[in-house]
Amino acid sequence: MATSISVTGFKGGLCSSFHGSWGTTMVGEDYAMLAKSVPNHVRVGKPTRALPMMKNVNEGKGLFAPIVVVTRNLIGKKRFNQFRGKAIALHSQVITEFCKSIGADAKQRQGLIRLAKKNGERLGFLA
Repeated sequence: MATSISVTGFKGGLCSSFHGSWGTTMVGEDYAMLAKSVPNHVRVGKPTRALPMMKNVNEGKGLFAPIVVVTRNLIGKKRFNQFRGKAIALHSQVITEFCKSIGADAKQRQGLIRLAKKNGERLGFLA
């Protein structure tokens, strides 16, 4: 089969010339040899995909980061995360009660909670 493709300059546009056919037929020894070289089944592993991680951009930075890291290493990661979760929940309750006492709406309360999280990251509490 004779195939030729020619491409000329991009400034004047893309021009190609194709001579031949896209389809080919394989018969006899060529087909048998190709069929033997292809495995009957292919084992495919799970695709590796980077899992999105919510990570603190200030990790290891901040005034309280060394204390947080030492405490996490002493009591263990699981217990530390439970403790931190309780502390965050209590702090959110304090913010909620404060918002109720001053008459702030839910949107303002959510803004204060986000601000508290950002401040905690900067200070190193979330290291």
